[in-house]
Amino acid sequence: MTDSYENFKEKVFTLTKIDLNAYKERQMKRRIDSLIGKHKKDSYTDYIDLLKKDKERFDEFVNYLTINVSEFYRNPEQWQLLEKEILPLLLANSPNIKIWSAACSTGDEPYSLVMLLSKFMPLSKIKIIATDIDRQVLDKARMGLYNVKSLKALPQEYINKYFTKINDTTYQISDSIKACVDFKEHNLLKDTYPSNCDLIVCRNVLIYFTEEAKEGIYRRFNAALKKEGILFVGSTEQIIQPASVGFASSKSFFYKKI
Repeated sequence: MTDSYENFKEKVFTLTKIDLNAYKERQMKRRIDSLIGKHKKDSYTDYIDLLKKDKERFDEFVNYLTINVSEFYRNPEQWQLLEKEILPLLLANSPNIKIWSAACSTGDEPYSLVMLLSKFMPLSKIKIIATDIDRQVLDKARMGLYNVKSLKALPQEYINKYFTKINDTTYQISDSIKACVDFKEHNLLKDTYPSNCDLIVCRNVLIYFTEEAKEGIYRRFNAALKKEGILFVGSTEQIIQPASVGFASSKSFFYKKI
């Protein structure tokens, strides 16, 4: 590129409030340069000008930055652990647990949580906070249409009970499940976190952040949890020194606030 990536990061923050300094630079710069090349722009300045005047390209950029990869019951063995050990423990302490699905992408994760919780309580008692920085994916989540590939790990009982087959590749999730999730726009790096959570689920997102940004987010997650609340992270996101950010390892990929 013919101009400064540092200057580009500042302009992106002004436009989107996404702080690219918090992301691993080599990985993120490669992704952005690829996108700029796709639109045949010669400089970061030219690309910023495109984002300012073209809403579709702006939305595409935010969606691209936030790396939305999701599926229902991703890593099923961890969901089984959540069902058999973690949720019963939390529900024993508080029958109306507060759950936050952070960086929820297209809604696969919070909807999975609702279906799992339906084994423990009626849907009318379930309410999950689900947040993401990307407005586009939140719109998709509220719509509740999913490709059959994203359902591959989901137990068949849930598919039979809570989905309508639209065609060979598309399923619609039921309104009864959608009603249990409150989707909101939220930036993990700058916005206020929910409070008094029993369970926070944030999976396969923090791998893209710098170590410094991750530490700050883990500390804020800790503050957002009740005493002995649980943080559930992704398969590539084990916290190396959990005590340094206020957690103790409970089970693999589950951390208890201490």
